Amino acid sequence: MYEYKAKIISVYDGDTVTAIAELGFHASMKIKIRLIGIDTPEIRGEEREQGLISKDRMVELILDKEVIVKTYKDKKGKYGRWLGEIYLPESFPIKSVNQIMLDEGLAKRYM
Repeated sequence: MYEYKAKIISVYDGDTVTAIAELGFHASMKIKIRLIGIDTPEIRGEEREQGLISKDRMVELILDKEVIVKTYKDKKGKYGRWLGEIYLPESFPIKSVNQIMLDEGLAKRYM
């Protein structure tokens, strides 16, 4: 597991976001992150209404915010996204966005 400071620059849906991750030595990289361990309704098709609710909550939680991203295996998933967990460092105790989505019923566990 690796940990990066990052700024969330866009939210695709309730479990996929884009961030600028700080890599150290004044280097950064734009990455797509798939939140590991959760699945949210799709923003297209029959799930659209619930999908938009999940997306809106994710926007409210992290868009344009500094976060901590913990990636797993530091490799990409099948759709080219990094698999990770996102934390809100300004909260005390530090909260996992993945867990917040589960706790609020906006996501279900996905393994």
